[in-house]
Amino acid sequence: MEIPVYLFSGFMDSGKSTLIRETLIDGDFGEGGKTLLILCEDGEVEFDEAELEKVNARMVMIEEEEEFTVAKLKELQLSCQPNQVFIEYNGTWQMATFLETELPKDWILVQALATVDATTFEMYQANMRTMIMEQLFAADVVIFNRCDDDTPKGKFRRAVKVVNRRAQIAYERKDGTIDENDMEELPYDLNQDIIEITDMDYGIWYMDALEDPKKYEGRKVRFLAYVYRPEKMKKDVLVPGRFAMTCCVDDMTFIGFKCKYGKAAEIPHKSWVNVTAEMKSEFALEYRGKGPVLYALDIEPAEKPEDEYIYFS
Repeated sequence: MEIPVYLFSGFMDSGKSTLIRETLIDGDFGEGGKTLLILCEDGEVEFDEAELEKVNARMVMIEEEEEFTVAKLKELQLSCQPNQVFIEYNGTWQMATFLETELPKDWILVQALATVDATTFEMYQANMRTMIMEQLFAADVVIFNRCDDDTPKGKFRRAVKVVNRRAQIAYERKDGTIDENDMEELPYDLNQDIIEITDMDYGIWYMDALEDPKKYEGRKVRFLAYVYRPEKMKKDVLVPGRFAMTCCVDDMTFIGFKCKYGKAAEIPHKSWVNVTAEMKSEFALEYRGKGPVLYALDIEPAEKPEDEYIYFS
C-alpha cells in the first residue's frame, strides 16, 4: 500500500505550521487514517496533542539535520505504521538533505508545498537569497501568505519561476482568502510595431513569454543579446539570450529562446548582437512541448554592455 508523503518547506516563520494545521486539523486530511507528523523545527504555531489525537495523528520531532536519515524514517515507519506522512521541514536545513534521503518502502512524495511570508520575502532575498530560494526550488506549490494590495506579486512570481519553472503560485491575503488577481501591467507596450526589450525588462519579458507564449504570437521584438551557438547546433538555429542572476553572483543562468535565422552560421558563438525577431508559439524539443520560438528578421553586431547580467526585479 502506497503511503502518501506531503512535504512542507519554507523559511523561518513563513507559515508552515499554520498551513499544516489548516490542512490536517481544520481540513479533512485527518480522515485518511493514521497520520505521522514529522516536525523538524519548532514553529510559531504549536500543535496540541489532544487535537492531533482527535484526527488520529502522531507528532514526532527530528531536531538535528544529521538525524534526518533513512534509518530514522524507517524506524518511524515501523513504530507508527502511518497511512500518510506530513513533514514540516526545517527552513535552515539544506533541501538536498531531504531530496537525497531515500524514503522508506511504499512512502511516495505526492506533493511538496512551500510557504513564504510576503512581508519579509524581499528582505530575506536581499540578505539570505540562497537560503530562502533553496526552500522553493523543489516545491509543486508556493504559497505567498500575508499579502495585501501593495504586494508585488509579479516580482515574486518571477523570483520563484526562475528557480522553479513548474511551480504553481498562490497568494493568500492576511484574512486567509486567496487573491485571484495576480495580473500585473507589463513595462512595455505589446501593441508597438516592434517591442523594445530593455536590459531592465528582459527578465520580465522572458518569464512572461515562457508562461504565456500565445500572448506573443506574431509580435516583433528587439533586444540586446549574447549568442550561444556551439558547433553542434543546427546551421539555421542559435540562442540569443542573457546571463541572469538567480540566487547569488556565483549562480548565473543563461536564459534565452530558440531562434531560427537563415544566416545563423555567420553569427559567431559568444558574440554580442542586437536581435530583431518575430515571435511564434510552436513545438520545440528544447521546451518538451510548445514554447516561444524567435524568427530573426535582423541580427547586427553590438557592443558588450557595461553590465552583462540581467536581474529578475
